[in-house]
Amino acid sequence: MVLNLTKETIFMIATGLGIVGNIFVLVNYMCWFRSTMKSVQLILIHLAFTNTITLVTKGITRKISIFVLINLMDTAGCKILIYLSRVARGLSISTTSLLTVVQAVTISPRTSRWRWMQPRSAWHILPLLFFFWILNSLISMNLPFYIKHVSSLNIANISKNNDYCYFESENKIIRWIFIALMVLRDAVLQSVMAWASGYMVFLLHKHHQHVLYLQTTKLLYRTPPEMKAAQSVLLLMLCFLFFYWTNCFTSLYLTFSLGTDSIANGLHEFLTIGFAIVSPFLQIHRDKHFATCWFAQ
Repeated sequence: MVLNLTKETIFMIATGLGIVGNIFVLVNYMCWFRSTMKSVQLILIHLAFTNTITLVTKGITRKISIFVLINLMDTAGCKILIYLSRVARGLSISTTSLLTVVQAVTISPRTSRWRWMQPRSAWHILPLLFFFWILNSLISMNLPFYIKHVSSLNIANISKNNDYCYFESENKIIRWIFIALMVLRDAVLQSVMAWASGYMVFLLHKHHQHVLYLQTTKLLYRTPPEMKAAQSVLLLMLCFLFFYWTNCFTSLYLTFSLGTDSIANGLHEFLTIGFAIVSPFLQIHRDKHFATCWFAQ
């Protein structure tokens, strides 16, 4: 009992810090609306917003409901929370992939054949973000039909629980269709992410060689802001991939162990929201403009 209470307390503290970090990033990037906002900054605003949804639906709301609101939750509340959580998961990988591509195109040479893909302004990104919302909403549209609140079900008929919300058995054909769509979406987006990150690594290597040449000729040279931003995006992408794949492996382990390992269950819960917690602090650490914008406000 004490161990579970300690685990839940640590989980809530980490989730709370993640929410504060994402709101801080969101507010600071919003201050760029007073001037010319870059496409990457608008994508980072959307990523922070998506991370906040993830933390609220899978973190704070879930834990509070266990201690306080479990009797106030109903089937509609379960449907909304779990549906938003699944949509936010898809938006996270979609936004990270878009961020990687836009940053790769931004630092590409003007003679590059990929240069035409660069958005003319931040507002040209909005249709893509809107498309991601529609896409991920459709891929997760089967969930609301199979989610019930614990009080509305016979416990003997429950196939999988989520503390206060349960998944009823669903049609296997429909289930595998939507699983296939999720796997296809993740595979395509991660393939695009791999191409864009590989291209960025190539450009950063060329930039590094150029810097070494200038240093040997005793010329002064400063790293362009675009190159620093590319390094930050690569770090953010590696962070996402770390949490994504470790979460996948933990899920497989729990599936074959029938979810009996309490330590693995706790680790799986943290890995599910780990990127949403860590990513804003990576951005704060890497982007020096946060302090300037904060004091200006």
